[in-house]
Amino acid sequence: MTGFKQHGGCRGAAPGLSDSKCSGLLPRVGSSVGPERGRARPPGTMAGSDTAPFLSQADDPDDGPVPGTPGLPGSTGNPKSEEPEVPDQEGLQRITGLSPGRSALIVAVLCYINLLNYMDRFTVAGVLPDIEQFFNIGDSSSGLIQTVFISSYMVLAPVFGYLGDRYNRKYLMCGGIAFWSLVTLGSSFIPGEHFWLLLLTRGLVGVGEASYSTIAPTLIADLFVADQRSRMLSIFYFAIPVGSGLGYIAGSKVKDMAGDWHWALRVTPGLGVVAVLLLFLVVREPPRGAVERHSDLPPLNPTSWWADLRALARNPSFVLSSLGFTAVAFVTGSLALWAPAFLLRSRVVLGETPPCLPGDSCSSSDSLIFGLITCLTGVLGVGLGVEISRRLRHSNPRADPLVCATGLLGSAPFLFLSLACARGSIVATYIFIFIGETLLSMNWAIVADILLYVVIPTRRSTAEAFQIVLSHLLGDAGSPYLIGLISDRLRRNWPPSFLSEFRALQFSLMLCAFVGALGGAAFLGTAIFIEADRRRAQLHVQGLLHEAGSTDDRIVVPQRGRSTRVPVASVLI
Repeated sequence: MTGFKQHGGCRGAAPGLSDSKCSGLLPRVGSSVGPERGRARPPGTMAGSDTAPFLSQADDPDDGPVPGTPGLPGSTGNPKSEEPEVPDQEGLQRITGLSPGRSALIVAVLCYINLLNYMDRFTVAGVLPDIEQFFNIGDSSSGLIQTVFISSYMVLAPVFGYLGDRYNRKYLMCGGIAFWSLVTLGSSFIPGEHFWLLLLTRGLVGVGEASYSTIAPTLIADLFVADQRSRMLSIFYFAIPVGSGLGYIAGSKVKDMAGDWHWALRVTPGLGVVAVLLLFLVVREPPRGAVERHSDLPPLNPTSWWADLRALARNPSFVLSSLGFTAVAFVTGSLALWAPAFLLRSRVVLGETPPCLPGDSCSSSDSLIFGLITCLTGVLGVGLGVEISRRLRHSNPRADPLVCATGLLGSAPFLFLSLACARGSIVATYIFIFIGETLLSMNWAIVADILLYVVIPTRRSTAEAFQIVLSHLLGDAGSPYLIGLISDRLRRNWPPSFLSEFRALQFSLMLCAFVGALGGAAFLGTAIFIEADRRRAQLHVQGLLHEAGSTDDRIVVPQRGRSTRVPVASVLI
């Protein structure tokens, strides 16, 4: 026996169960349950009453809603709207204990830190040619800088996901960001003969980023619901492309002003100190999942870590959307590190700029232009994706994954064309990059919103963590190194020249277009399951659906007018 639920009559049993089979689940007349031991049921007493309950098997989380549950299609209970009740601003304030202004201020602080997070991540890409010259490394070693960072970030994400579902999220973020700021500052003082030490410090930076990225979206989810949450998430995820673009810009311009690329790595640590102070003074911890439940219901309790993992693995919308996001991470990770270097090599082949020779400072104009394009396309893409999805959601409940699929499938041919045209026209290359990145950026906020509404509140940080692990393990953890490795292998077969360097990187980056198409297919698969998974999560949050795990040896009995879960050992049937 794994678990039971109370429902009126035999309707709580699985559909199609015969009366004879259903009767085997009921206590016999004269048997007792708990305090009613020794008392026979009076003849004619209804089976659904509190005085003479009967027990029916609990729903498996993969099954549909229980017939007879109010508000569900085909139910015999009181009708309710298909969507759960959405509290107004006054209701949100009562539930969270935070005014609308304070909640908006918390989101602003989280956006600032997210912007800083991605700004630091791509400052290195903005000065990558100088780093290659300083440490005397090739393309494969350059790609390893980003791979080591992402690998550390990926490994630590589940740790902070587990902690974020159980402990104070504010203090976890404060500690992680303070550590990240110190390590980033230290990485700017590494001498040229110790490249391995740069790799080590970039790996340690992943500690701070893992502590933030897995936790911050769940704070927003506990402050807002429905369309408000989608809007706030879109604002939050604006910081990804904008911060990435600012990383390129800050890296290139600070290097030009200081005459030394090391100073580019000393900008974000100071801003990180400001971030820690803002977190400590402004952010307050809202109750987990309260805005999605009625105020009179008890809070959701976290389940075991293994139970969380089993539930996530059996959630097809979460798995498939994570695979789709993995393709986004693969493409963006490759472009983030290699696009400025590719554009520079293209200009050298076209004769528009001198080559980057040992001892010379490399041109930073392409990093600056690519950074501006990334900022602009990010704002356009994220805003466009959220708005299209919001409008289509009213007529098509599968709008979110379909918009993501359209963005990825649409970006693939434009990214391919940007690479194919680079030897003929740098202007055409920039135009196709602009269109491709705009379509690619449509996914950021929508993917986060999908996770938050198909996963229950008490396992969202864990879900964020494992989405990060999957998307980075198969995405941008290895893609920069893989692109660099393919480029180096191709160059070995050609005579050394600036043209061979350009062609090798051009052909290796074409892999991104094919990976993007695969990601679009994963989002199309998500659209098949999204409605059922979203409804199941809503029922769980509202207390209308319970999971019966393999180790959950309990049944549900009525007590003081409410259903209560008690150990089987305490019940005689």
